[in-house]
Amino acid sequence: MATFISVPLKKSSEVDLVKPLSKFVTSTYPPGEEQTESLRAVEELNKLRKSALGRPLDKHESSLEILLRYYDQLCAIEPKFPFTELCLTFTWKDAFDKGSLFGGSVKLGDGAFAHIKDTVLSALNREPTMDISPETVGTLSQIMLSQAQEVFVLKATADKMKDAIVAKLANQAADYYGDAFKQCQYKENLPKEVLPVLAAKHCMMQATAELHQSALANQKKKFGEEITRLQHATELVKTAASRYDEYVNVKDLSDKISRALTAAKKDNDFIYHDRVPEVKDLEHIGKASLVKATAIQTPLSQKFTDLFEKMVPMAVQQSMSAANSRKADTVNRLIGSMREATNLCNGVLASLNLPAALEDLSGDAVPQSILEKSRAVVQQGGLQSIEQLIKDLPELLQRNREILDESLKMLDDEETTDNELRGKFNQRWSRTPSGDLYKPLRAEGNNFRNILDKAVQADQVVKERYTAHCEMIALLCKPENELCAAIPSANPAKTLQGSEVVNVLRAQLAQLDEVKREREVLEGEVKSVTFDMTAKFLTALAQDGAINEEALTTSELDTRYGSHTQRVQQNLRRQEELLSQIQVSHQEFSALKQSNSEANNREEVLKKLASAHDSYIEISCNIKEGTKFYNDLTEILLKFQNKCSDIVFARKTERDELLKYLQQSIAREPSAPSFNIPSYQSNTPAPASGGPTPVPRTAKPQPPARPPLPNISPQAASTPVAPSSTNPPPVAPPSQAQGPPYSTYQGYPGYYQMPMAYNPYAYGQFNMPYMPYQAQGQAGCPGAPPAQQPYPYPQQPPQQQPYYPQQ
Repeated sequence: MATFISVPLKKSSEVDLVKPLSKFVTSTYPPGEEQTESLRAVEELNKLRKSALGRPLDKHESSLEILLRYYDQLCAIEPKFPFTELCLTFTWKDAFDKGSLFGGSVKLGDGAFAHIKDTVLSALNREPTMDISPETVGTLSQIMLSQAQEVFVLKATADKMKDAIVAKLANQAADYYGDAFKQCQYKENLPKEVLPVLAAKHCMMQATAELHQSALANQKKKFGEEITRLQHATELVKTAASRYDEYVNVKDLSDKISRALTAAKKDNDFIYHDRVPEVKDLEHIGKASLVKATAIQTPLSQKFTDLFEKMVPMAVQQSMSAANSRKADTVNRLIGSMREATNLCNGVLASLNLPAALEDLSGDAVPQSILEKSRAVVQQGGLQSIEQLIKDLPELLQRNREILDESLKMLDDEETTDNELRGKFNQRWSRTPSGDLYKPLRAEGNNFRNILDKAVQADQVVKERYTAHCEMIALLCKPENELCAAIPSANPAKTLQGSEVVNVLRAQLAQLDEVKREREVLEGEVKSVTFDMTAKFLTALAQDGAINEEALTTSELDTRYGSHTQRVQQNLRRQEELLSQIQVSHQEFSALKQSNSEANNREEVLKKLASAHDSYIEISCNIKEGTKFYNDLTEILLKFQNKCSDIVFARKTERDELLKYLQQSIAREPSAPSFNIPSYQSNTPAPASGGPTPVPRTAKPQPPARPPLPNISPQAASTPVAPSSTNPPPVAPPSQAQGPPYSTYQGYPGYYQMPMAYNPYAYGQFNMPYMPYQAQGQAGCPGAPPAQQPYPYPQQPPQQQPYYPQQ
């Protein structure tokens, strides 16, 4: 049975996939069937990983199938989860840490190691373990190529193919083994058995080639050449047997060559008497390669089924987030322009005391419009409702500030500990500084703090407006008789009843009311527009390999909202014309109306009451939006706190492992023995002139120097240094994480929108655009390119009046 080199399976530490992936799913997808199915798939993925890595695998095809399925699933889900932002670290141990390379039957494609070298390593931004360093995987790839060629030699021999073919195949295999041997000569991280096996295989394949080429020479009646080749083959197998007997068995091949050589010599000595040439004079044996490193094509398993088939890639999720942001901007712009027009209309009418002036021709009764406004304020809770909401705002603000402060304090405490240990161990503390790692989180925290500061300013604006109107709002809350008593009476203006100007004003106000009702209908239609860009984004990603989100979304928005935009513009132009006409008519009405101080006082109070009603509605809406803003921000800050907690926990785990390793390494360092220096070796003064010169004596050799601590650097893989044989080897460093490193952590800023803020003056100004962070390093394991939007924080529904001012 041929001896083949197999690479031990890398061993991984246990990783809990359920918690971070489930958190992502529940934050990304709303409760329902899709979320439930994705959560079930997360559980299945965790079970699959445990089956593939959590228990010893039999050396059988079924075990290989489990590994292939797990690999295929990783390739399928990597574009769908932000692994670099989920604080998931996959830790793999060096495959050559211990154990033998022999006796295994785990099969690897010829292109597996090339795939690691060309694809996986490029995704890492830290030093890999030695077993997958570029030099090592390049060597392993050459070894696998050599062994694959040898398989064809064995198959050709077993099938009794022509000697010329077998000779060329074997000669090529010998070349491959020779190249592999050269590459392994300076790879001290590989087990000691590798080098002698490769050397033996090189000799055996070359001997096999010579054996079959000698048979070809016999067929051509070149009996001398036949003997020379068999003699050369004999020398090769003797070399393999004498040097590498404990690694390979060459007896069968040696016996076959020996029998052939004995027969050839006998025939030549008694019959042919052909001249036996020198080996150097022989023609070179041809070569025929039947193997090459093939690219890894997924899926590798024929039984593979994607557990997360319904999830879309992160690129689509990010595009969906950006598209939703653009849609929100469009909706906010349209609704904002209509609400601004309504506020303008109400302000103009209040300044003209319309329609109350037309209803108050008697001069002593409460106008019907004022009574309706009074009832509306009372139904919404009056002053008590607003005062309670205003009272609750500081508590909500304080809760959010405490969450933010606690989140940043966790980062501060961990960073302080990291700096202290870095100062203690200096260069030995080789992990990424916490200060550099937390920069994205701190930027996010500062953004939240700015948001809270602006919210405080907006709260103050609302409170000042409430203070300015609270007296008249309180008057609106009184019963009708008290309200009537509080409004000054005036001389009747009954002469204006039935006049043309009054009729014109009433008709114009009716048209204006119709324009306002049309805007309410338009606002409902704009809010109800729904569309899904997922299919278009998926198509673009499949066809072009990238998504031009802006172009696709802009085109779709023009199609969906183009007619609404035109209708809004027409409505605003119509209102502008009507307000101009109403102002002209009101001037004529004022000129005809009897004017005196009592009438002026009465009209002024009626104006204030109308303005107080409008302010009450606006203030109430602003405070409710502010309350919702703070509650939504609380959810976002809690998730920010979870992110900080997760990464701090991961850093503490990494810190503990590194600290343990350093302590063990220091404890195992040999200390130099102390001994008294003999007097003849001490620095004594030179003897006086003319005295005898002491005979020099050889001092005992000094103990070997302490071995240097492991320094994980890019040169470590390419230039390994053999430790002194007299020193105990240093403790192996903790297994490196060959999955997403911490330094690539970028947070989630691209995957959610902030809650829509409130603004007393404008609608929808604070709608955070999608701002993705560029990853500083690798993508997630296993190295593929990066949907409903991930981590979609509560999307503030459009309100009557936005609450938060953008400064």
